[in-house]
Amino acid sequence: CRLGILVVRHLKRLERVILGYLEVSDGPEEEARLGILETLQCTIEHAWPRMPCRLPVLLKALLRLMWDVHTDLGPTPEPVRAALLQRATQCLILLDHCSRGQVKVLLEGVYSSCEENRVRECIRKVQEST
Repeated sequence: CRLGILVVRHLKRLERVILGYLEVSDGPEEEARLGILETLQCTIEHAWPRMPCRLPVLLKALLRLMWDVHTDLGPTPEPVRAALLQRATQCLILLDHCSRGQVKVLLEGVYSSCEENRVRECIRKVQEST
């Protein structure tokens, strides 16, 4: 993120782009999704004061991505799936930090109702982060 704090000027547009990329798989190597998760991570790090109001939308998109990665039966190799889940988890941890623990609270219900071990493991990592 070369823009640094100046990314705040473009946050609304950038959020739409990020959400669009998170929704759609771009093939087995998932280069676009991996790249956009990195972009989201940088954006959260630089624009953290503006992230709590975007929490509901970003949380929903990241959880949907995790679910899609887990349930996708396509040709995506296992290391790519693991990288997607790891980066999405890292974004959730950052969102939790900048929202003073709101993500942990919101994920409690998801964790208790989710039966998929991989998704539960990601949520557990967020809940145990400090």
